[in-house]
Amino acid sequence: MVERIEEIEAEAKAAVEAAGSASELEEARVRYLGRKAELTGILRGIADLPPEQRGPVGSTGNKVRKALEAMIEEKAEGLRNAELERSLAEDRIDVTLPGSPARAAGHIHPITRTRRMIEDVMIGLGYQVMEGPEVEHDYYNFTALNHPEGHPARMLQDTFYVEAEGHDEEVLLRTHTSPMQVRAMETNKPPLFMIVPGKTYRRDSDATHSPMFHQVEGLAVGEGITLADLKGTLLAMLREIFGPDREIRMRPHFFPFTEPSVEFDVSCFRCGGSGQLGDGSRCGLCKGIGWIELGGAGMVDPNVFGFVADAGYDPDSVTGFAFGFGIERIAMLRHGVGDLRLFFDNDVRMLEQFS
Repeated sequence: MVERIEEIEAEAKAAVEAAGSASELEEARVRYLGRKAELTGILRGIADLPPEQRGPVGSTGNKVRKALEAMIEEKAEGLRNAELERSLAEDRIDVTLPGSPARAAGHIHPITRTRRMIEDVMIGLGYQVMEGPEVEHDYYNFTALNHPEGHPARMLQDTFYVEAEGHDEEVLLRTHTSPMQVRAMETNKPPLFMIVPGKTYRRDSDATHSPMFHQVEGLAVGEGITLADLKGTLLAMLREIFGPDREIRMRPHFFPFTEPSVEFDVSCFRCGGSGQLGDGSRCGLCKGIGWIELGGAGMVDPNVFGFVADAGYDPDSVTGFAFGFGIERIAMLRHGVGDLRLFFDNDVRMLEQFS
């Protein structure tokens, strides 16, 4: 499969280089990167490959796709410049042309860019991307995730409840993307490897918390999955995001829907995990401890499998792990943004730094 991807790359590069017009370039783009393209089909089918092939095929496929996208964009820019040069040479001066350089129309928001980067990494590891409703039932948000009656997260000061006519149970704005754990297991037989990125809502608002924020939930379920698999997955993911030299550590914690539960940290990429900068001063990013807290994880509590046992998730035969973290948290660390609210103030001066 890897050899075929490399053949596709060579064919696509030749087609892009041979394109002499925008229409020919678009035809090449659709042929090699469109929805029905062979490369797209290979990437979508990674989850069906044997485990030992998913990593190499996903990594090579994503690398080729990104290289082709960059090459096509560069070629398109060249064709546009050539067309403009011909137009200016042959036509009369058009005083309505924009100034030079022209102001960009816009670009992808840093949160969206970070989310897509995480999705690309996890697809490369063999996971599929799923979405779920933002307005959720109490059953999926709390009950099926082992939150007992009276749990603090259910209280009004933590959760936005919604008045919904015709619904016997309570309806709310989801407080995490974890409800898709149960929804996905209800409709998909094990093994299951998926992530759920999306908006979530809690009654928080300060420099590091927002009433609306973005979260990524990950779930892996199958036979013989252990805590070691969780650590390996997190390490591979975080090295792709923060660099190949990163290390992770896991600390005991508590979450209602995992047992055992952990919080996971990544070694600081600014000071290399030493806690000190080159001049001997304390690292301000990790506050001198060498580690940066990122999120929570753990082995799926058997009680959660009990809610989907009829769908093939017998807690005596399957195990799994789940993890979750905030996309804003990753974006803040990668770009050195100290206040979460800057991402949502829509100040062009701030957003243009990430174009």
